[in-house]
Amino acid sequence: MDTYRIILADDHALFREGLKLVLSRKPEYIVAGEANDGLELLTMLKHDIPDLVILDISMPRLRGIEAIREIKSINQRMKILVLTMHKDERLLCEAFIAGADGYLLKENVTKELFGALDAVLRGEGHVSSLMSKELKDAWLGLFRNQKIVMPDERLSLREREVLKLVAEGASNKEVAEKLHISARTVDHHRANLMEKLNLKNTSELIRYAISRAYIGD
Repeated sequence: MDTYRIILADDHALFREGLKLVLSRKPEYIVAGEANDGLELLTMLKHDIPDLVILDISMPRLRGIEAIREIKSINQRMKILVLTMHKDERLLCEAFIAGADGYLLKENVTKELFGALDAVLRGEGHVSSLMSKELKDAWLGLFRNQKIVMPDERLSLREREVLKLVAEGASNKEVAEKLHISARTVDHHRANLMEKLNLKNTSELIRYAISRAYIGD
C-alpha cells in the first residue's frame, strides 16, 4: 500500500486536531507536520518535502494564496489542497491560478476529504461539491491551464506581508518592527501597494485586504 506524507497548515489548533482524527481513519495518509501559519509552513518545507500540503487561505503572517505560490516555487510536484471556509469564486480562482490542486470547503470536509485527496494525488484536481457545477467546470477546465494575472500576483512577498499587517491595524512603526525593516521602507512598500492595486487610501487598502482574505477568519 502506498503511503502519503501530509503537512497541515491552519491557525486553528482544534481544527487541525479534528482533521488529524479524520485522516487517521486511512492508514495510507500520514500527518508528517503541522504549521500555524504560512511562514511557518514555508520554513518547514525547507527541511521536509511532503507529498501533499493541506492549507487554509486565511492565516496569520502569510495568507494561503501566497503560500501556494511559494510552495510551487520550492517543488512543483508537491500537491496542494486548499481547505477553507471561504465559498468565494474569486478566492477559488486565485487559489488555482497560484497553483492549488484542489479546493474544499471546511463545512464539507467529513463527506469529501478522502475523495478530494485521492483526486488531487492522481493529478485530477478537485473542487468542493458545495460550489456550483458551472463554477467547478470553469475553474478546473480553464483557470488551471491558462495564465491569468490577478492583482495580487504583481505584489512581492514583502508587499503582501505589509498589506496583511496594515489591514490588521498595525501602524507603520509596528510593521517595521515586525518585519525588521525601516519605517521609510514600509512607506515605500505602502506606496507601491497603492499604485499596483490602484487604491487611493488606507481605507481602500483595508477593504481590498478583507475581500482577499488577508485578515484571518
